[in-house]
Amino acid sequence: MKIDCKASERVRASRTQVRRLSVASKSLKMAGSAECPVVEVAYQTDLGTMIHGKIENALESRYLQDHKGKINLIVTSPPFPLVRKKRYGNETGEAYLQWLEALATPLAELLTDDGSIVIEIGNVWEEGAPIMSTLPLEALIAFKRAAKLNLCQHVICHNPARLPSPAAWVNLKRARLKDSFTHVWWMSKAEFPKADNRRVLNPYSKDMKKLLERQSYNAGTRPSGHVISKSGFLTDHGGSIGPNVLDLAGEHYPESLLKYTGTGWDAGYRSYCKKNDLPCHPARMQSSLSAFFIQFLTDENDLVLDPFGGSNTTGSVAESLNRRWISVEADRDYVDGSIGRFPRLAFEEQNESAG
Repeated sequence: MKIDCKASERVRASRTQVRRLSVASKSLKMAGSAECPVVEVAYQTDLGTMIHGKIENALESRYLQDHKGKINLIVTSPPFPLVRKKRYGNETGEAYLQWLEALATPLAELLTDDGSIVIEIGNVWEEGAPIMSTLPLEALIAFKRAAKLNLCQHVICHNPARLPSPAAWVNLKRARLKDSFTHVWWMSKAEFPKADNRRVLNPYSKDMKKLLERQSYNAGTRPSGHVISKSGFLTDHGGSIGPNVLDLAGEHYPESLLKYTGTGWDAGYRSYCKKNDLPCHPARMQSSLSAFFIQFLTDENDLVLDPFGGSNTTGSVAESLNRRWISVEADRDYVDGSIGRFPRLAFEEQNESAG
C-alpha cells in the first residue's frame, strides 16, 4: 500500500503483510524534501496498519486525509514533557505545549461525530528542584481549547507498582511521596460521545455479593441526605461501575480485561526485540489502560488510531478486541520491534530472516 503526501508524496511501499527494511533501505529513510517527507506503510495485519513516519507528516498524507471523520477513537500517550530529551522524541518546556496544541485540530478532524480522544500524560518536575511542573495540565488545556473539544472526564491512572520517583526527592532526600499516577483526559467533539460503562464493570465486592444473595440491606436516609430506596441495590448488573481513578494493578479492574494487566502482554514483544537486537521502547503505554478505553468507548470493527504508536500496544490490544486500528511511529527501530506484538507476523519475519 502507498501513502500519498497530498498529490505528490514520495513513498516506499511495503509488501501486503509485513516487511522489515533491509540495512540498505534503512539508509534511505530520510529521503524526500521538507515539502514531501517520506511516510510509509511498515506492515499490515488483518485489522490494522502501522505507519512509519512523524505524525505531523502522516496527517498531511492522503491516507489519513481520507480517514477524516472516520476514526472512532484516538487513544495515545504522547512523549511526556520531560526535563531531558529522550530517544523517543519528546519536546520540553514551552515547545512541548505549542507542539501538542498544533496537533489538536488535525487530530480532532479525524474523529467521527461521536468519537473520542483519550490522552495520557505523566507528571513532570522542575529541573533540580522538588517542585512539580504544571506543564502537563497546561498542555492538555491548550489541546482541548485549540480543537474546541469537550472534557468528558479527567481520569487518574494509578499504578501502585511504579518505582519510586523522582529518586532524588523520594529516595534520597525523603522529602516527597512517590509519583504513582498519570493524567488521562477523555475528550470529544460531542457532549455524548459513544460510551458504555457496562462494558467495563468492576467485579462486585464480597459485601455486595452477600447483599445480592440475601436480597436485603438498610434503606432510608443517610447522614449526607441521600435517600436509599428499598430495592435500588437488589439487581445484579454484572458488576459495579468503576470510579474515575483507574487501578491498573488488576484488583479493581474489569475481569474481562484482566489478561491485559501485569507484564504478560509484553512478553512476546520483549522476546522478539531481544532476539532481533532491537531496542524495547522505554515508555510503553500500559496495555491495561489502552484496553480499558477501547472496550469502554468503541464497538467491534470500529477504528482506533494511536498517533504516537511506540511499540504499538494500542494496535495489538485493538486487534485482540476485534477493532480496526492505525498506528503512527517515527522511530524505525520501534516500528520493527512492534512486529513482535503480532505472533503470526513475527513468525513470518523470523522464517524470512532464516531463509
